[in-house]
Amino acid sequence: MTSKEIRQQFLDFFKEKGHKIVPSAPIVNKNDPTLMFTNAGMNQFKDFFLGNKVPDNRRITDTQKCLRVSGKHNDLEEVGVDSYHHTMFEMLGNWSVGDYFKEEAIAWAWELLTDVFKLDKDRLYVTVFSGDKQDGLEADEEAADFWKKWVPEDRILYFDRKDNFWEMGDVGPCGPCTEIHIDLRSEEERRKLSGKELVNQDDPLVVEIWNLVFIQFDRKSDGSLENLPEKHVDTGMGFERLCMAVQGKKSNYATDVFMPFINFVEKETGKKYTASYAPDAKKDIAMRVIVDHIRAVSMTIADGQMPGNTGAGYVVRRILRRAVRYYFSFLDKKEPFLYRLVPMLADSFKDVFPELYQQKDFVANVVKEEEKSFLRTLEGGLRRLASVETTDEVIDGKTAFELFDTFGFPIDLTRLIAEENGLKVDEDGFKKALQEQKDRSRSAATKKVGDWYEVGDAHKQTVEFIGYDTLEVKGTKVLKYRTVKTKKKVEYQVVIEKTPFYAESGGQVGDKGFLWFGEEKIRVLDTQKENDLIIHILEKLPDNPQAPVRGEVDAQKRRLTENNHSATHLMHAALRQVLGSHVQQKGSLVALDRLRFDYAHYAKMTDEEIAAVEKIVNQKIRENIPIEEARDLPVEEAKKAGAMMLFGEKYGETVRMITFDAEYSRELCGGCHVSATGNIGFFKIVSEAGISAGVRRIEAVTAAGAEAYINKELEELNMVRSQFKNSSDLPQKVAALIGENKKLRKEIDSLTAKQAGALKEDLKKQMTTINGVNFLATVVTVGDAKALKNLAYQLEKEVGNAFIVFGAEIQSKPQLMVIISKGVIEEKGLHAGNIVRELAKEIKGGGGGQPFFATAGGKDADGLASAVEKAKGFVG
Repeated sequence: MTSKEIRQQFLDFFKEKGHKIVPSAPIVNKNDPTLMFTNAGMNQFKDFFLGNKVPDNRRITDTQKCLRVSGKHNDLEEVGVDSYHHTMFEMLGNWSVGDYFKEEAIAWAWELLTDVFKLDKDRLYVTVFSGDKQDGLEADEEAADFWKKWVPEDRILYFDRKDNFWEMGDVGPCGPCTEIHIDLRSEEERRKLSGKELVNQDDPLVVEIWNLVFIQFDRKSDGSLENLPEKHVDTGMGFERLCMAVQGKKSNYATDVFMPFINFVEKETGKKYTASYAPDAKKDIAMRVIVDHIRAVSMTIADGQMPGNTGAGYVVRRILRRAVRYYFSFLDKKEPFLYRLVPMLADSFKDVFPELYQQKDFVANVVKEEEKSFLRTLEGGLRRLASVETTDEVIDGKTAFELFDTFGFPIDLTRLIAEENGLKVDEDGFKKALQEQKDRSRSAATKKVGDWYEVGDAHKQTVEFIGYDTLEVKGTKVLKYRTVKTKKKVEYQVVIEKTPFYAESGGQVGDKGFLWFGEEKIRVLDTQKENDLIIHILEKLPDNPQAPVRGEVDAQKRRLTENNHSATHLMHAALRQVLGSHVQQKGSLVALDRLRFDYAHYAKMTDEEIAAVEKIVNQKIRENIPIEEARDLPVEEAKKAGAMMLFGEKYGETVRMITFDAEYSRELCGGCHVSATGNIGFFKIVSEAGISAGVRRIEAVTAAGAEAYINKELEELNMVRSQFKNSSDLPQKVAALIGENKKLRKEIDSLTAKQAGALKEDLKKQMTTINGVNFLATVVTVGDAKALKNLAYQLEKEVGNAFIVFGAEIQSKPQLMVIISKGVIEEKGLHAGNIVRELAKEIKGGGGGQPFFATAGGKDADGLASAVEKAKGFVG
């Protein structure tokens, strides 16, 4: 089958099963702020699974164009290097929204792959969820039992949640999944090693082609799982991988999805494509990068995302410039070239993604202008990069930024070229230079920062706070709004005429919640005070500031904050009882999860004093004392009533007085409080410390926070107890154990040093002389990286004119170490960093370093022997 026939067969198959074929969503995601690009087939159906919308047909199928080059799913670095990763790819899928479930999904998947696409059943393996103790989930034997109708049991493999449990996000719909993998290796390779051993092991020819997700749970904010009222199916199959399997190829790029474009590149450049995946096969890599990247760039432009300097536009420009650099450096093309592939691409997708065909001339012109722009600076940038003097094989951040700012090199392009030359980039230095430029730009462009845009006669009106009595407001309006740009972020600020949102002041944090401007709902991230204005900080400005406004404070967060604020008053009074009347508040923070209280006192509180304060506060909580609130009270009357007044605080003519038992706590306060002390539940001090001369700080928790703190402490204590047969005298036993551990550590260090010393003499005897170089390459039993390094340095120093390679298992992981004497480097032109990178291939790893010393780590300890044997070739 051709790729077009394969795609159509998939859609027709599910259409016959009652599915509605729907068009692909745009590759650029405009409606989901959490996602820049569509990266999976299910993105456009999220609202169906969340229950926000109901589809007109509960069975759906499509092919979705996806892009994975940013965020959590980023395949850019693998594109062109391996045979099966892409930037833009198609995801074939079928969905059931509360209709069929596991049995049908599994049966149809098997029918399509084996009966329609005629894939060899003996080459297929399936995986199922093995269960998870943390979530209390058993293995998905239901799926396994359905598979047993079609697949021998030894081809049904169990994997944990990493591979076989799918989640939309931290909260929301989720469930186990079952994957179908295919073994595309030769018969000879398959006889040597069963494909089941290579499933989920990143083998390029034993790959996943289809994932069937069974959405049956809802992940709650506390991490627990609840059964969904309806169960759903969400499947995704990589179109390019399917074509590779059906067409009997060993690489996605060998299919007719890509080969016509590779052939075109061959013809236009005069270079031959050899289908090599060796690291030094730069011409082949360049051709794969070009034919992959032009798809991603063309599709995003056709969907409305122009290349740019920020956000999604910058991602598109990065991909395009990466492709330009490859053809410039490795295919000797010095003029625009990518744009000539656009008409071919548009024709190939004409029947499935017509939006590109309809705009092919426009897309080609955009690509051509982008190419011309980058080519003007590319050669100069490459010359600049080649002339950079590095420190410790690192390109400094300012140079990386200069390449970005002056020559248009995205940082990942600089990183790629650096890696090709055995160098690294100072990423932190680059970020610092980039931020400094942004700060300068913002400063130059924000002369009106802080200027309000007034709505109506806003300057004549005042803000009314109603949050003591209600957490909602209806029928109010916007008075003014503005955008404030700071060094770190952009804030959207709105002032409304009447608000229940408490603005941060007096130590109490600002309220959060939502404001509705007409039908537009916008999250309130914080509430602040500026002079007499209550400023709501929003996630965006409203589209229509003149729309009527309603607001709602996050009630749970407000209640938790009130608990901590009232507890602060109770604690203040208790501190004065226990420590003395000299105790005065010097600062406070009242948040939803804790309270912090700074106070004047000359000494650290004893454990007995802390316990006494806690006892008094919890007694007052149990008394359930109702609040007494006096608003607009003349300040002189408050003084006569004995209200606590803070030194240095400026009070107006009228004040607000909060009382919890006139004989216990009476303070002036503008914050929010509980209606009665019983609401606080429980109070616990978690820390007490000095913060400056004569000033101490207490941190405490209340209600559910206090309960969680106590439970955590008890859990940790019980874990410690469980380590001892007899847990009496626990503190003494723990102290004795720590002392014994320190003693044993010293003995181990001493023994390790002696062992390394003895080993050094043995290693000297093993040394041979090859072409005038004292050569040693061996696997040693030294389990500490520092000891191994010291051994290598001492041996090189004592022997001289040496080339030493050590292999060892450090903490169960294979490591290689290469050290070369200065004279050998100068005479033989050797470079330890380059050598260790080559040797590391034997242990399936990588590394690098300086000419005289380098290290590498890997995954395969069985390769250590071959690695040290391979080292002889560098001096032989």
